[in-house]
Amino acid sequence: MKPKKTLKLIIGIFVFLTLPSILFLGFMFFKYNETLPIGKSGEQADLLAHKMLTALNHEAYKNTNYIEWTYKKRRHYEWEKSKNICHVYWKEYKVSLDLNDPSNSKAFVHSFIVESDISKELITKAQSYFKRDSFWLIAPYTVFNEGTQRKVVTINNKEALLVTYTSGGLASGDSYLWFLDNNGKPKSFKMWTSVLPINGLEATWSDWTTTESGALLPTFHKLLITGLEISAIKGTL
Repeated sequence: MKPKKTLKLIIGIFVFLTLPSILFLGFMFFKYNETLPIGKSGEQADLLAHKMLTALNHEAYKNTNYIEWTYKKRRHYEWEKSKNICHVYWKEYKVSLDLNDPSNSKAFVHSFIVESDISKELITKAQSYFKRDSFWLIAPYTVFNEGTQRKVVTINNKEALLVTYTSGGLASGDSYLWFLDNNGKPKSFKMWTSVLPINGLEATWSDWTTTESGALLPTFHKLLITGLEISAIKGTL
């Protein structure tokens, strides 16, 4: 095959494969992309945040010493919350994360401890997994974490809670707009994050389970046509 024909063929294949994706992303962007709403901080916002925590039995969550869950059947977590140590499992790997002092963390492959560069790589990956996956489990309980800002946003004559993580924490630089039912229990939130190309995408927070300790935790989130399943949830005192 001549070089010009080969080049045309490659370009044709590239356009065939990428054009539908570009068009789809463009459609999604214009359909769903939203600017971050303007809210009002202060006592009213904090009262709304406390109402949400009360609806979720925040005291029970605070007193929960151990939480276990599986995220999308891909990664399993055993979090000794009272010690802030989490054992993270995926594929043939296990990492015992010391969330207070990461230098004490340990990595394993097929139950054998590993060191040096492999250990560092696995620990870094486990930290990233925990940060992301735990947020889908405990996000409502973090609204008063250090570095958070809370604002009230009025939408269709109803109050929504806008939480921005200004530094540190689980989602630094990101904002989430919580929609609550009449009792203050979360129904969904919209997201403005650095990892999503579209701002204002909405995910549900409506499938809850009550753990043995009394804390309420989600079992499923719907994001567009995607489902985020959280299974094997346990929470004990």
